[in-house]
Amino acid sequence: MFAGCIDIGGTFTDLILYERGKGLEIMKSPTTPGEFERGFMDVLALAAKSRGLSLGDFLAKLELLVHGTTVSTNALVEGKVAAAGLLCNAGHPDILTLREAPRKRAFLTKIDYPEPYIPRKFTCEVRGRIDAMGNEIEPLVEADVVAAAKHLKTCNVAAVAVSLLWSIVNPKHELRVREILQEELPGIPVTLSHELNPVPREYRRTISTAINASLYPIVGAYVSKLDQALRAAGYKNELLIANCVGGMMPPDEIIARPIYSVMSGPTLAPIAAMQLTTDPNVIVVDMGGTTFDVSALRDRQLVITPEATFGMDMLGIPKIDVRSVGAGGGSIAWVDAGGLIKVGPQSAAAKPGPACYGKGGTEATVTDANVVLGIIDPDYFLGGQMKLDRAKAETAVERFAKKVRLGTVEAAYAIYTTSNHNMIGAVEDITVNEGIDPRDSYLVSGGGATACHIGEMAQILGIKRFMIPRFAAGLSAYGGLISDVRWEEAATLHETHVDFAVERTNALIDRLRARGRAFLDRAGFPRARQRFEYAYQGRYLYQSWDIEVPFTLPGDRLTEADVPRLAAAFHQMHERIYTIKDENDVVEFTTWKVRAVGDTGGADRRGVDLPKQQGAPSPKSRRKVYLGPKQGFLEIPVYQGDGLGSGARIDGPAIIEEPTTTILLLRGQSAVTDAHRNYLVELAG
Repeated sequence: MFAGCIDIGGTFTDLILYERGKGLEIMKSPTTPGEFERGFMDVLALAAKSRGLSLGDFLAKLELLVHGTTVSTNALVEGKVAAAGLLCNAGHPDILTLREAPRKRAFLTKIDYPEPYIPRKFTCEVRGRIDAMGNEIEPLVEADVVAAAKHLKTCNVAAVAVSLLWSIVNPKHELRVREILQEELPGIPVTLSHELNPVPREYRRTISTAINASLYPIVGAYVSKLDQALRAAGYKNELLIANCVGGMMPPDEIIARPIYSVMSGPTLAPIAAMQLTTDPNVIVVDMGGTTFDVSALRDRQLVITPEATFGMDMLGIPKIDVRSVGAGGGSIAWVDAGGLIKVGPQSAAAKPGPACYGKGGTEATVTDANVVLGIIDPDYFLGGQMKLDRAKAETAVERFAKKVRLGTVEAAYAIYTTSNHNMIGAVEDITVNEGIDPRDSYLVSGGGATACHIGEMAQILGIKRFMIPRFAAGLSAYGGLISDVRWEEAATLHETHVDFAVERTNALIDRLRARGRAFLDRAGFPRARQRFEYAYQGRYLYQSWDIEVPFTLPGDRLTEADVPRLAAAFHQMHERIYTIKDENDVVEFTTWKVRAVGDTGGADRRGVDLPKQQGAPSPKSRRKVYLGPKQGFLEIPVYQGDGLGSGARIDGPAIIEEPTTTILLLRGQSAVTDAHRNYLVELAG
């Protein structure tokens, strides 16, 4: 029997397949932009063919299928979301225009003020007011809601977002607004802010509700179409969709909350890293065809950010902190107005792809540069399944070289090193800029293209130990394969550690846990495979911004003795993030969270142990690789990765070719294989 996870990237659609008793295998098929479900089914057909089965017979043996979708991410990035309307309190129509004055863009003084996520012409005010204590100080004017519905009908909106003040403590008005909208706009989905994102910050609650509403028709149509295609082909088990909080959700749940599918694929990479290494602090990098994603583990905990952004807007919901830059194998090299070499963020993507793909691309990309430098063997791309055209790569790089007045090889190396520094900047953003020394972290390198670059990046960053997983090219897909079903329930309740209402807090946690258990029950998990994780958002009294702090709950209930422990955990987290703490200050707890986790058995889906390596590995060939102006072209050994046993040691400079990735080891770097043929690399000195 089989289990699999499919992750759709900018260039390739990856499938990590687990077969009981035989371990793991990775397969790749070209991504099909505009028809992502076709690439999805193509890679399943490839897996079926590899097993000598028809697609129907293979799907009948597939017990679990997980999917990390890019549909919502692409829709946001490209601005191709559905038209949505917004209902807000009278006097508050500009919340999406004013935002929160983003702090990280304080010096961008020459940009045009961005348009609100939902245009003002689709924003309607309704009278009625709930105060911060949940009291109704002004009744809802239902005629305003009816008038708003009539207006939005003329605007042909496909969904409606409703975000009213203090609905998180009394949702009476929002619930009534939905009833009226369902009568006036039958068939139009309505997202209520208190149900989706019950946090007190008005902008974050409103923007998340608006984004969710605008994605509802798009994600719903895609997931429904994909589910129907799978059923028609013979799949009878559950399809699980990755979410951005590090887990999976059934299709109907992700359709109802599509915002949780945004950036869901990259958030799976740190899940995989957690399984692959026992180091407490880990940097996870994943270079695909279009982007380079960076995430981290701190004290073996996923780093959750409440401030993920898209363009000038926040996402509004907490998600695993993944930073992305436009640096992938398909990133295009160009020259700016000042004559400086740039790489990305423009990408050749899957269509037409790099010039060496021979599908119409003419611009020099990172992959083309790697072919010219001799790092990538054009005859062994994807294990030989896809032949690259060296001549077209050289032509593209030569055309670029003329613009910068360099030789072809020197221009290719300039593309290579520029791309490396783009990715190093992304790593520094999540480490150095957060007060963390990257040299203190272990590095896990994912992505099909990363292993060509990670050696030089590690040298520059001063990182002396890193791992290149055997299935680096499908790191996110592997994370999905081993992930649990995960959902989060949250609610606002203000307490301080000096005046803490234990029973009131316990009652809230009980309600959140009950809702989480109901989710897991709907997803079909027996009680023995259910567990719960807890966190709160807190701040020092009078601070503006909250931070998230996980905590344990022995016996499922808090006691008075637990309050100092909660405060101490906040001080520790505040010091880790900001390098300072004040144990004499008052800690204020603002939002409480319960994460419901359903065990899918993913921890058991590992590769089989390999036999020990007998003797020193022998290279399959040697080839010339350009290693920079000081060394020039060197003829270095090339090793066949899938012929190595555990404990094999390879010293650089050398190349190791896996079917889906090429590893370049530089001088002073040594790789040793573990029991699953992951490459553990150390730097001398």
